[in-house]
Amino acid sequence: MPATPTANSRRSTPGGGEGTESPPPRIASLPARAKLERLLRVAKGHKKALVLTHDNPDPDSLAAAVALTQLLKERADVEEARVGYGGIIGRAENLAFVKVLRLPVVPIAQLDLDEYDLLALVDTQPPTGNHAIPPRLRSEVDIVIDHHPLRNESLEAPFADVGGDFGATSTMLAEYLRAARLEPSVEVATALFYGVKADTRDLGRETTQTDIDTYLWLFPRMDKQLLSQIEHPELPARYFQLYHTAFERAKVYGDTAIVTDLEEVYSPDMVAEVAERLMFLDGMKWSLAYATYHNQLFLSLRVKDRRMNAGRLIREICEDYGGSAGGHGSMAGARIPLSGRATQRKALKRELVRRFLEAFGVADERPVALLSAPSP
Repeated sequence: MPATPTANSRRSTPGGGEGTESPPPRIASLPARAKLERLLRVAKGHKKALVLTHDNPDPDSLAAAVALTQLLKERADVEEARVGYGGIIGRAENLAFVKVLRLPVVPIAQLDLDEYDLLALVDTQPPTGNHAIPPRLRSEVDIVIDHHPLRNESLEAPFADVGGDFGATSTMLAEYLRAARLEPSVEVATALFYGVKADTRDLGRETTQTDIDTYLWLFPRMDKQLLSQIEHPELPARYFQLYHTAFERAKVYGDTAIVTDLEEVYSPDMVAEVAERLMFLDGMKWSLAYATYHNQLFLSLRVKDRRMNAGRLIREICEDYGGSAGGHGSMAGARIPLSGRATQRKALKRELVRRFLEAFGVADERPVALLSAPSP
């Protein structure tokens, strides 16, 4: 029997997926059908594919990954395609998303990456670092599909659809399915629909016409009862305890910015949820939430000021501290490794908050506790 291909042999796998031909730098600008043809040329000839999301994946990332596995199996003749993720799935909605839709996703710890001869990343990119691919394999990624701003290193992959104008990676995968004339299952359609809905805040944030068209295409194909179970899950007591901490520690600066320290959280994706919720406070243009989880500091930023780019700002502030950072114009996140004593960690938090407040233009404002702030 022939030996099982390993990660080190991916570029020499026989068949159309050899990846010896450098792709044009802007696959993202091609029509969906042309993208699909290039993707299939890279994928065909491989037997086992692993599609990875970003760490602590959200519905958009998970939905896109599951849709890509369907595409690879049914149009590229890949024998096996799995979805893996690093970190945890912690938010109640995200847990319900996986459970209700019976999505076949597994933690990276349960997988042997060397068993797969095709590696794909969705909703993230090799240089960002917010994924579970070890450094030794980052140059071996074959497929990158992501709606976030382009990182030039991603173009080194044989297929990189990055830098296009989409509000969600789920939109991109729905485009591939439509180009391939593949009808998604009810579960996949519901997953993609919720992925678009969640990442664009129900088509109200950074939405393109393609997102709207995809939303309408998926609507009759998805299951409304399943969607309701995902959007309205039962919540653990610690969820409310976390929000108690968030509101109790939140501080308002001037009439435009709000910042809260969640201390230690049970799930890092709750940091983003809190940052999102705090933006509902009347008049806020900036929202920053941060918390520790397993010796890492997670930060989440939301911005309504169109003059500022959240992804660029969080990278500029956090890149000197290691870890990873990135995002869109209105939303972004970062993860920074923590070390040293408690006093050193507190000093790091104070320094980061100071830099964000300066960028918000409210560094000289006297903070007011949210629970004591006057209503307009």
